[in-house]
Amino acid sequence: MIAFVGSVFSPYYAWARRRHGDQGAPAEQHCALNVSLYRRAPGATRVQRLWSMTERGAASLQRSAHQLQIGRSALRWQGGALQIDIDETTAPWPQRLRGRLSLQPHALPARDFALDAAARHLWQPIAPLAQIDVDLTAPGLRWQGEAYLDHNRGTRPLARDFHAWQWTRACAPGADLARIVYDAQILDGSRRALHLEADASGALQALPLPLPTPLPPTAWRLPRQGYALAGAAPTLLAGLESGPFYVRSLLQLADGGLALHESLSLQRFASPWVQAMLPFRMPRWG
Repeated sequence: MIAFVGSVFSPYYAWARRRHGDQGAPAEQHCALNVSLYRRAPGATRVQRLWSMTERGAASLQRSAHQLQIGRSALRWQGGALQIDIDETTAPWPQRLRGRLSLQPHALPARDFALDAAARHLWQPIAPLAQIDVDLTAPGLRWQGEAYLDHNRGTRPLARDFHAWQWTRACAPGADLARIVYDAQILDGSRRALHLEADASGALQALPLPLPTPLPPTAWRLPRQGYALAGAAPTLLAGLESGPFYVRSLLQLADGGLALHESLSLQRFASPWVQAMLPFRMPRWG
């Protein structure tokens, strides 16, 4: 789940910036709550997916120090936990997506990291380790498990400064440690790579970048690259999302842990043919 104020993947936001310039296209006019739900039945090879990302304008946005509301959905900090009430409609085939998520961080590291030399783009791993309770009424599903929470913010569109990036968050089974790789390719040809280890106390330790390992390309021929976080190349378990500019994958590590991986190409995103396709998955209301 991703909450956007200034949806970086929005074709409407990109069109507004081209027409009015960066300063003439307020981020608050392009808000969305993106929810992706995946299920793979035991023994099955295919992943069932539900997706919602309905964009809304500033009239549907309310926010304070403790709450962010976008349309009928809201995120609230309550007693040290993040409560998320979801009320969305899936696309391209409309279906109700409703329920509540309660995320309890193990600790909250109060630190962010610059992703570029000018510090125009910042990333903060708010809760690298957390527990979550998922209670959905539509569809009727409930489970508990581990979770992760982070935050990106910036003063310019990502495509102004980045070519692409690879991101991975991994956790070994039964371990109170998470490892995160953020490997960004800057438009000027430089590279900003972070490899962090987080423990349950909230301590963050910077580590050398692990050995990159190739992953199979997607049907869109989008390159993706894993990392030998457990001393050997990871195995691709499932492709969760696969589009012309973005891919999300589930990986199996050599130590038995799981990793969520994403590859993003901002130059692909900016191409006209990709922009023309996006409204089918990202409708705009009001």
